[in-house]
Amino acid sequence: MTTPRLLLSAAHKSSGKTTVSVGLCAALRQRGLAVQSFKKGPDYIDPMWLGQACGRDCRNLDLFLMSQDEIVGMFSHFSTGAGISVVEGNKGLYDGLALDGSNSNAALAHMLGLPVELVIDARGMTRGVAPLILGYQAFDPNIRIAGVILNNLGGTRHEAKLRAVIEHYTDVPVVGAVQCDTRLNIGERHLGLVPNRELGDASRRIEEIGTIIALQVDLNRVIEIARNAPPLVSAHSARPSGHAKRRRVCIGVARDKAFGFYYPDDLDALRSAGAEIVTIDTLHDPELPDVDGLFIGGGFPEVFMDDLEANASLREQVRNAVDGGLPVYAECGGLMYLARTLTWKGRTCRMVGAIPGDAVMHDKPVGRGYVRLAETGLSPWPASGGASGGQVRGHEFHYSSLENLDPDVEFAYRVLRGYGVNGEYDGLVYGNVLASYAHLRSVGGVDWAARFVSFVTQQKSARRKDRVITAPVRLDHSVAAL
Repeated sequence: MTTPRLLLSAAHKSSGKTTVSVGLCAALRQRGLAVQSFKKGPDYIDPMWLGQACGRDCRNLDLFLMSQDEIVGMFSHFSTGAGISVVEGNKGLYDGLALDGSNSNAALAHMLGLPVELVIDARGMTRGVAPLILGYQAFDPNIRIAGVILNNLGGTRHEAKLRAVIEHYTDVPVVGAVQCDTRLNIGERHLGLVPNRELGDASRRIEEIGTIIALQVDLNRVIEIARNAPPLVSAHSARPSGHAKRRRVCIGVARDKAFGFYYPDDLDALRSAGAEIVTIDTLHDPELPDVDGLFIGGGFPEVFMDDLEANASLREQVRNAVDGGLPVYAECGGLMYLARTLTWKGRTCRMVGAIPGDAVMHDKPVGRGYVRLAETGLSPWPASGGASGGQVRGHEFHYSSLENLDPDVEFAYRVLRGYGVNGEYDGLVYGNVLASYAHLRSVGGVDWAARFVSFVTQQKSARRKDRVITAPVRLDHSVAAL
């Protein structure tokens, strides 16, 4: 099938690529196009902005965690019906883990037949822009660099010089020239951009960025390049086939300003496995709703630790539910919330206290990047049927560590690549809780969502049986009188 599509990549990290991508998606949507965004690699925050700019969830395409069939299938499925699909790369066009570039942005471009728009941070550049473009073209002739977008320009004179150089030395068209503009700035913190859900004016900002980009990028040329992409070889859809199972269990998902790191396809997988999802606001909800299980993803609990501590009623109910055997899955920020305390910038706040450890924030990352884990067989819902040794892939990015851990604590994973909780293990197991620094996705044979729903269902059934067995026997008075 022919799907209008393109990849926005850069020569290096921090080129302003995400802002350009968000603005381009917003501008194309303002033109009346249905825009589907994708993000290459592991990321939660950029997809939040891209998803809001498009008015539909952004989907992650990950060469380390997904198979080629899954990537092509997911891309094909969610591109269907869209007027254009925009993929934002991560880091530079040729950057990646593998020496052969097999997990780079360029590899994804080759896999999906994506023409590349190269975003170039033009600060301080003049004639040197030409060898940069020529080098990127020559490095892999199979990659079609269909245009460049000059970013962070110092003015119209700077723009004119660069355009003249590129036109003279290369055959790559300049499809956009974006001037330095404070209105294009999105705040950043230690994990990247500030999530859009924390800003009350995110919609206004996106619209303004879209308007600015529309004035400085040739949208007609961008659309033409996307429409000239080669036919895409279809693959089996990466989405669950058939209808979702009948709702069997209710799973609470902490989703607010403190916790927002969730992949849409994981939430889809939970629903498809038979879960009804109920959103929980850990900052404001005074009570834990009647749920059969709980999923607390990553986020920024340290930024909102005062509010989390202040909501003592919810923390107490979560602690009591954990002690009562409620199945809980927590990733990174969720693990920090379940700890006894959270310390950041010299201050300490009380957290749930459901797991025996204290979370402490540091100035530099403790663990970052992709992880490979080997199962210990102690997970409440193991991937390999309870046997140890089965491998799981994921990713981590955390500035915190767990300290003062109970020496008898057990772990679901042994770390083969990455850091986890202590450099050797990850996936703290406490009762029916599995809390880890690793973020998982229900792809690549790691169908954690279905396994978690199955475990929650089993626990719900067991609780029902216990209630039946322990229920008091009521005698018929007429019989008792005999």
